[in-house]
Amino acid sequence: MEKINRLKEISPDQLFRWMEAHKEFYLIDTLTKDHYQKRHIPNAKNACVFEVSFMEQIETITADKNAEIVLYGSSIRSMDALTAAEKLDRGGYRHVSILKGGIEDWRTAGLKLEGISPDGLDAPNTLLELADRIYHVDTDQSIIEWIGRNANTRHFGTIAIRSGAVTVKDGGISGVFEIDMNSIKNTNLEGNELQPVLISHLNSDDFFFTKVFPAARFSFSGAKIAEVPFLSSPNCQINGTLELRGIKADQQFKATVTGTADNGLTAEAHFDIDRTNWNIIYGSTRFFEHLGMHLVFDLISIQVRIVTI
Repeated sequence: MEKINRLKEISPDQLFRWMEAHKEFYLIDTLTKDHYQKRHIPNAKNACVFEVSFMEQIETITADKNAEIVLYGSSIRSMDALTAAEKLDRGGYRHVSILKGGIEDWRTAGLKLEGISPDGLDAPNTLLELADRIYHVDTDQSIIEWIGRNANTRHFGTIAIRSGAVTVKDGGISGVFEIDMNSIKNTNLEGNELQPVLISHLNSDDFFFTKVFPAARFSFSGAKIAEVPFLSSPNCQINGTLELRGIKADQQFKATVTGTADNGLTAEAHFDIDRTNWNIIYGSTRFFEHLGMHLVFDLISIQVRIVTI
């Protein structure tokens, strides 16, 4: 992070003394509007540092670049107030302080909070927590996206998930997903006469042979949650088996798993598969010579989004 020479820290006790002495300064809560409405330090104004309009919000509070400003955020662990201070510094504000420890240390010091739920305490929502239950896949919201490439271009599209479930029990995670191979779509050739040709080729025995193998299946057990499972980072190691064209092959990748407001979960993963592991060898120079324009790269990029209910 940037070093701001003018940045000062102020303790909760010192801030309280300023307030008692009616010192002139602006106290700014840098958290979300929802959090601010629940609880905030008395006389604080709100300017959410996570919003693009943050600096405009600051200017509606004060456009005076020489004003005394105190910023506070969630806790000593969160960089909200520091990030806000950097933005103000770049914007020319010259007298900016940060409340050390944020609203958490203010509360710990026994100082008063205001709002619709001043005595409440929300979870910081930074780490993954999963309840023991069976999570059923919402097939309308879940999707697989694919990208295939050759030396000259790339094609991309989607495949539908027919059904699936994830089971969480006693810290263990397992799951199974059925994939509808006849649902293969291409999107980059939309409106082009070559689009149905490509789809037909992908459905043929050169590729996924969907007439004989209309479904694929991915299953896993014993998925490993990261030691510190941050919600914004890949936090789950998946070791599973993909059955495609009647062939089973192991597949490993990391997923980013988060909870939803209705107690479901979402999972996002991005990885490559080597199609030749499932005997999809069309256009591969590992198996054919003199391919010319028919050369196709072995790796297929996959992006999966799973939403459960």
